[in-house]
Amino acid sequence: MAISISWDSNLYQQSHAFVYQYGEGLLELLLPQSGEKILDLGCGTGELTESIYQQGADVLGIDSAAEMIAKAKQLYPAIPFEVQDGHHFSYSNAFDAIFSNAALHWMTQPEKVIQNIYQSLKPGGRLVAEFGGKGNIQSIQKVLKEQLLQAGYPENAATQVWYFPSTGEYASLLEAAGFTVRLAQWYERETVLQDTKEGIVQWIQMFCGAYLSNIPAARQQEIATATQATLKATHYRDHQWYADYRRLRIMATKPVMKEDSA
Repeated sequence: MAISISWDSNLYQQSHAFVYQYGEGLLELLLPQSGEKILDLGCGTGELTESIYQQGADVLGIDSAAEMIAKAKQLYPAIPFEVQDGHHFSYSNAFDAIFSNAALHWMTQPEKVIQNIYQSLKPGGRLVAEFGGKGNIQSIQKVLKEQLLQAGYPENAATQVWYFPSTGEYASLLEAAGFTVRLAQWYERETVLQDTKEGIVQWIQMFCGAYLSNIPAARQQEIATATQATLKATHYRDHQWYADYRRLRIMATKPVMKEDSA
């Protein structure tokens, strides 16, 4: 079954700003320098790309979602943005650093993505990334799949939407591609959802389009509402909805070969 994902860039900014707000801390690990060429891979609506730009770097933002890129261009016209799929981009030794926040888990062929990142970095260049790690939103995903099965959509329930690796798994893929892994850290980050009444429903509407593909809108709403009702006992307290986020933070460098430094 062909799966299509559409993004509401306005809803993303209005109700899911935590995605890029949490990414501000990742910029401290990136430490962009004036004049560096940096690629923001999976830039979304460009907020973190703009932060990198403000620190003096020559930055390019790419994302596979045309809706997100259109919004980024509107918000930050001084910065170049391109529609590019992480599985297929290549810039050949062009960047001092590649930065990625909350995006790599959407790219379900990690070997391809890592190879593209490696080829696009200059020797000595660095990858700084954070994304969903093993166990990320596990309970939400489990209940949503159960609701899809009960509603008669087994193919949707079986869809591979995300890639959430363990620390060792992803570090091994990076090393196999030639990277030196400097940091690989998994941690729990329970996250407050901004909508206090329909937090899980709105989260599903924003991020689970692939699971709901080809399902009538009314049935989508029923499935999302049933998922939220099931999760209320564990994901709602003190008038707030929570998502069980688990994150993987990575820093890796492309080695400088002898011929590169000669």
